[in-house]
Amino acid sequence: MRPDDVRQDWAERSGKFSPAYYARIGPNEVSETLVDVLTHYVDDSAAILEVGCGSGRHLAHLHEHGFGNLTGIDINDEAFSVMAEHYPRLSEGGTFHTGAIEELVPEFDDDAFDVVYSVETLQHVHPDDEWVFEEFARITSDLLVTAENEGNGPTRGREETPVSYVDDEFPLYHRDWKRVFSTAGLAQLIREPTSRDTIRVFRAP
Repeated sequence: MRPDDVRQDWAERSGKFSPAYYARIGPNEVSETLVDVLTHYVDDSAAILEVGCGSGRHLAHLHEHGFGNLTGIDINDEAFSVMAEHYPRLSEGGTFHTGAIEELVPEFDDDAFDVVYSVETLQHVHPDDEWVFEEFARITSDLLVTAENEGNGPTRGREETPVSYVDDEFPLYHRDWKRVFSTAGLAQLIREPTSRDTIRVFRAP
């Protein structure tokens, strides 16, 4: 599958795994962990970016717990109209950008955010676009948090497989995230498996 095909699939996605789909589900275990981690490591004025924020269920949970400087990017242009419907206070108070992460992330300044995080988004980045992972390290001044499937969810037992397919439809690329971001100069602080994902917290030097 070519990089443009992967991006187009997510840009046009409706139904299952779409922004509306996740808005109906609402905050989850990862949302709670994000609040716990960020409350411990940063104050509520921290500049926070979610990469692949969808309709904003995780950002909305942070907003409800006092974090106010929130930014999100998502490739699906319906994400923010869904956000306005389901999470109006977040929609009005945050800063949001529509576009591919490979196009938007390089536009941010060095250390633009205190925290950068992503939930089940980096696992869909095509191997040709892996250069963007170093950009995440560049734009965070403090923490990088990832919540990606590492074989403990729907793809259990495939952690040694470079790529698997969700519902035989779109690719999920399996990577050693500790190695990826250690190579980019970050130090791993936390590794916490959940029923679906593995949450990792990295700190910038």
